[in-house]
Amino acid sequence: MTTITTRTVTAGENDIRFLEAGEGPLLLLLHGFPDHAGTFLPQLNHFAGEGYHVVAPYMRGYGPPLKEQKPTFSAYDTGSDTLSLMDALQQETAVIVGHDWGASAAYAAAYMAPERVSRLITAAVPYSPRFMQALLTDGDQQRRSWYMFFFLAPFAEAAVAANTFAFIDRLWKDWSPGFQPDDKHMAELKSIFKDKNNLSCALSYYRDTFGGKERPGSNDSRFAGFGKEPIHVPSLYLHGLDDGCISASLSDGMEALFPKGLTRAMIRGAGHFLHLEQPELFNHHVSEFLKKEV
Repeated sequence: MTTITTRTVTAGENDIRFLEAGEGPLLLLLHGFPDHAGTFLPQLNHFAGEGYHVVAPYMRGYGPPLKEQKPTFSAYDTGSDTLSLMDALQQETAVIVGHDWGASAAYAAAYMAPERVSRLITAAVPYSPRFMQALLTDGDQQRRSWYMFFFLAPFAEAAVAANTFAFIDRLWKDWSPGFQPDDKHMAELKSIFKDKNNLSCALSYYRDTFGGKERPGSNDSRFAGFGKEPIHVPSLYLHGLDDGCISASLSDGMEALFPKGLTRAMIRGAGHFLHLEQPELFNHHVSEFLKKEV
């Protein structure tokens, strides 16, 4: 079994805590909501064994307190965090793997600095205007996404924390039908969210996106076309066909925004947390993509 250690470095303006394993080229694993770095234990072990220095950070709001509290966080912030972590680790380039909000961070880093991302692998959240369009016109996706708008309410923190975070358990159940997450994993997640600042930070991602205020970084030229303009990095996209959070069909047509190539893989027997539900298949797709000539 690979040795996995925990370390903290100062990256940019903030401290970032992360899990790491292995030696070699840097491979970053970026988690989403509601989750934490430990979600990638199968990937830490696998890719360390394939000769990578694998690093899974606790994303903004999930780790050490931020030195400057902001009312909301955006993909711009987490993409910048990712590049700052690479700087702190003294690595010019990396393979970046992102799931859920971690996928948004990965897209942002690749959009802002494509020369620093050797390969981009994302899961469960497509890079496409189709998702926002679906929130306006697709009743099925609107039902899936109800929680996003619920999080705009001032009482959302209290509701999420009630009954020992039963809200979080319900999201996992709805998003990955039939999958039972590890008790230890969920206990760590709930321990993180017991800190009210952490829980507010986690909800801030949604409040930035749907709160109607000007988004941080929206006037930054590096970020102006994010979500609409191409990402110039060889990429792989994975989505569970049983995903109860975001329909797999919303990734249709993504290829047009990836001129250096996009491979899509739809995973049967997996929902939103596909990297945990089908870790061997997920790792296989990523490994084959990393070996492929581009």
